[in-house]
Amino acid sequence: MRSLLVFLFASVLATSAMAGKAPPYTYVRVGSANDVSPTTTSGTVLMGGGADVDAAFQWLCSLGGNGDFLVIRATGTDAYNPYVQGLCPSANSVATLIIPDTTAADHADVAGVIAKAGVVWIAGGGQANYINYRKGTPVQSTLNARIAQGVPVGGTSAGLNVLTQFVYSANASQGATSGQSLADPFNRYLTFDRDFAAVSTLQGIIGDPHFAARDRMGRDLAFLCRVAANGWSTTPRGIAVDEATALLVANGGYASVVGAGKVYFLQAPGLPQVCAAKQPLTYRNIGVARIAAGDGFDFVNWAPAGGTTYTVTAEAGGLSSTQPGGSAY
Repeated sequence: MRSLLVFLFASVLATSAMAGKAPPYTYVRVGSANDVSPTTTSGTVLMGGGADVDAAFQWLCSLGGNGDFLVIRATGTDAYNPYVQGLCPSANSVATLIIPDTTAADHADVAGVIAKAGVVWIAGGGQANYINYRKGTPVQSTLNARIAQGVPVGGTSAGLNVLTQFVYSANASQGATSGQSLADPFNRYLTFDRDFAAVSTLQGIIGDPHFAARDRMGRDLAFLCRVAANGWSTTPRGIAVDEATALLVANGGYASVVGAGKVYFLQAPGLPQVCAAKQPLTYRNIGVARIAAGDGFDFVNWAPAGGTTYTVTAEAGGLSSTQPGGSAY
C-alpha cells in the first residue's frame, strides 16, 4: 500500500512538473495584447541580408493593414520587436516567435499564433533549420494558409531562401562557394529542397541572398544546373539579392527595389551543356536582368523596367559575361 502511495505521489509531482514546464518555443510581444483582423493585401519582400531596409518593413506594415506583425525565427532574440515597432508605430502589435526544433513546430500554440498574424517575417540564420524543423509541420501549413488568405510575407537571408519554390537548403557543414560549385555542381555542399512556402509569384524560382558581396554568381549558375538536373524546370530561373537591399513584389507580380544594392533576375535559355558530378559546369548564355532602386520587374512577362541586361556563361568551370570587362555583376 505504501509503495502504491509513493508511486501515486511521484506521478502527481511529475504531472505537476510537466504542467509547469516552459513551452518549447519563445514568444515575445510588444504593443496591444489583443489581436485584430484588418484587411490585408498580398505582397512579398525578398531581402538580401546584412543591414535591414526600413522601407521594406514599412511597406509590409501597410499591406498588413497595421495589424499584428509576426517575426518567425529558429534562433536569436526579439531584437526585431522594437525595430519594427519604431518603423510601424500604428501596428497593433509586433511579436517574435522563436521555433528552435520540431517539438516546438508541432506545438498547437505555435500554429495558433501564426494563424492570427497580419504580416509574417522570416528572419535569417540558417535555412536548414526551417527545412529540417518546420517542413511538414503545422508551422508550414499554417504559414501557407495565411499566404493564401492574402497575408503579406517577407524574409531576409535564410528567410529569403525558403520563400522561393526551389530552395538551396544548406544542409551541409558549410555553405557552397562559387568556386566549388563551378568546379563540381554536385559537390557535397550543394543541397536542395522545394515547396516550403507557397508564394504564387515565386513558383519556378530559386533564390539567393548576400549576392555580390559573397561572389555568388557562379554558385547560382550551379543552382540552375541542379534545378534542371532534378527535373524541376527545363528553363530554370533565379533571383539573387544584394545585401542591404530588398525586392518588393506587389500583388499582381510587379516588383520594385529599395535599398543600396541590386537585384539580379537569372533566366536559363534551356538545359545545361554539362551538368554532372565531378565535372566542371558548362552552362551558356544565362540571361541576367540587373535592377536597382528606381527600376522595376514584371514577373508575369519576366521583363525588367529599366536596369541592365546581359548574359553570363559558365564554360568548363570558368565564368564570363557579355558586359564590358566580362564582370558577372
